[in-house]
Amino acid sequence: MKVLITGANGQLGFALQKTQSFFAAAGNLELIALTRADLDLEKPDTIANVLDQFSLDAIINAAAYTAVDKAESNWLLAQTVNSEAVKQLAIWCEKNKKTLIHISTDFVFDGKKSSPYETSDQTNPLGVYGKTKQQGEQLALSECTSAYVVRTGWVYGEQGANFAKTILRLASEREQLGIVADQIGTPTYATHLAEMLWQLLLLKPGQRMWHFSDAGVASWYDFAVAIVEQAEIHGLLQRKPAIKPIATVDYPTPAQRPAFSVLDKKNTWETLNLTPVHWREALTKMLQALKAL
Repeated sequence: MKVLITGANGQLGFALQKTQSFFAAAGNLELIALTRADLDLEKPDTIANVLDQFSLDAIINAAAYTAVDKAESNWLLAQTVNSEAVKQLAIWCEKNKKTLIHISTDFVFDGKKSSPYETSDQTNPLGVYGKTKQQGEQLALSECTSAYVVRTGWVYGEQGANFAKTILRLASEREQLGIVADQIGTPTYATHLAEMLWQLLLLKPGQRMWHFSDAGVASWYDFAVAIVEQAEIHGLLQRKPAIKPIATVDYPTPAQRPAFSVLDKKNTWETLNLTPVHWREALTKMLQALKAL
């Protein structure tokens, strides 16, 4: 099977390349990893011409505009990458009878629920980023009959910019950190998300909308505390700064974020035959991999 991934230099693109043996173990795989320089989603009108150069079976769209706060002022760019480009990917896949896997986000929900969000729950994004991702997932499903949408959240890994690596940097620079404690979700190790995507592509079940993250629940404060504690254990930090829990109102940002965005993954784990991994265990694996780089 020939699979093209977008966003090859991003944290999920990196993880997909790192875990390609997960798929290859069950079948032949030829991976075509395209960077932004190869396929620029900011230019949707060029997408079809680029894709026409390859003989493909599937596309995994691991690229996105993910600058949540900047999206509030760069609405057009966010919409171009997260919506218009996805439409063109979906149209091409439908025309050529190929599979599309598109990655979406927990930010399509408003965070007003108090139990994990199911795939059937009503979406109601609070900001531009969430709205453009909502549009993207709708376009993927409507324009391509063989498209899958996978919602995830709080993704981190060894590669790219993410919360975990930011905390490691700040912890080495500051004596004290203030971290938001009233936004609740679940961290997702990019490697585990990549393995889930490979399994989805292998099995190709009938269900089209999926939720995935690691197991457990955390606030950003919980996540930061665990990052610092584990980093010290693994020799990635020489000292631990004090970490103070703060409220969202004490850390104003241009974009409003959902207060609760835990996703229900039970059906994903069962249908795709995946073993749940708690986010703390996943964090340890990531820090070990980071240290080995």
